[in-house]
Amino acid sequence: MSFRPSDRLTKLPPYLFAEFERKRAALEKQGKDIVNLGIGDPDQPPPRLLLETMKAHLRDEGVHQYSSSQGIEEFRSAVASFMKKRYGLALENREICLGIGSKELIAHMPLALTNPGDVVLCPEPGYPPYRSGTLFALSEPYVMPLRKERGFLPDLDSIPADVLKRAKILYVNYPNNPTGAVAPREFYAKCVEFAKAHGLLVVSDEAYAELYYGKPPCSFLELPGARDVGVAVHSMTKTFSMAGWRVAWVCGNAEVVEIIRGFKANCDSGQFMGFQKAVAKVLTKGTGDMKSIRAMYKRRRDLFVKGCRKLGWDVTSPEAGLYIWFEVPAKGLTSMQFAERALEAGVIMLPGSGFGQAAEGFMRVALTVTEDRIREAVKRLATLKL
Repeated sequence: MSFRPSDRLTKLPPYLFAEFERKRAALEKQGKDIVNLGIGDPDQPPPRLLLETMKAHLRDEGVHQYSSSQGIEEFRSAVASFMKKRYGLALENREICLGIGSKELIAHMPLALTNPGDVVLCPEPGYPPYRSGTLFALSEPYVMPLRKERGFLPDLDSIPADVLKRAKILYVNYPNNPTGAVAPREFYAKCVEFAKAHGLLVVSDEAYAELYYGKPPCSFLELPGARDVGVAVHSMTKTFSMAGWRVAWVCGNAEVVEIIRGFKANCDSGQFMGFQKAVAKVLTKGTGDMKSIRAMYKRRRDLFVKGCRKLGWDVTSPEAGLYIWFEVPAKGLTSMQFAERALEAGVIMLPGSGFGQAAEGFMRVALTVTEDRIREAVKRLATLKL
């Protein structure tokens, strides 16, 4: 007997991150040293406060039973406190729902909120789950190209009227993965009016909101009327170097949050309550760690950018995030071809093509290795014959 994947799965391209991880593993098995600037997996440990608090709760009574999919009150109250302190937002617990990582929340949005044949507006380049979650829901992704000349902001006015008639969700993502662009308040204000005019839900992916190098970026929810038409998704993964722990939240429009909670109740059974208590402690008492994390990524960013500029490459410093997005520095090579050249030199970088057709011609570098390894990567890239 043989089995085949569903039609939904066959519509998806190979998940690029996983593809390069396989290539890396194969090369390392051959004894080759690879500097992995591909997947954005933080290399530093989580805050000590998180680890110690987690250990303290392991023997608590009552934390080992099933947890509510929406998150315990202690966790949601801590999120509300954090959002008030950081953004000045007054959120009630009913306007907050736990996520098992932002990926889970983003991928499930179309399943919870669209019907087959609806349209979801997806930025490109963009996080692959925007598109995959849409296809799993049997809805149709409509690509909004993010162009360098527009500051990597989508041109909402260029979306055809017949598309907008069927559109139900607008994904926006700032600070942006992979470009590092930050959205001005004026763009978010336009999103609010655009959503009201066309009956859309705005899903603002703000997973990188705390990794900034200058002025702190605002949240979509800070704009007047934003909570009437949208939600924001926040993640602990990059903020606190805890990718494997899988915790995030969606907040904003109470009706949408309740729909997500109801969907999740049929798909998961929450997160370990002891873990939620530890996260709550960090959100209320341990946000000071973010300053040193930002400083670390800034040093790495500056080191890579300066090193590449010495090679004659046109590389711009991102305002936020832990990625560097730059045009392929070799005429005549596709992003995949350049990525393969870099891999031969012992450096993994992700080709823009993995983030959609509109991203062809660009490369993404993740700043998730030490400064010494970044120096080594630049040294190896200098050997490329372009």
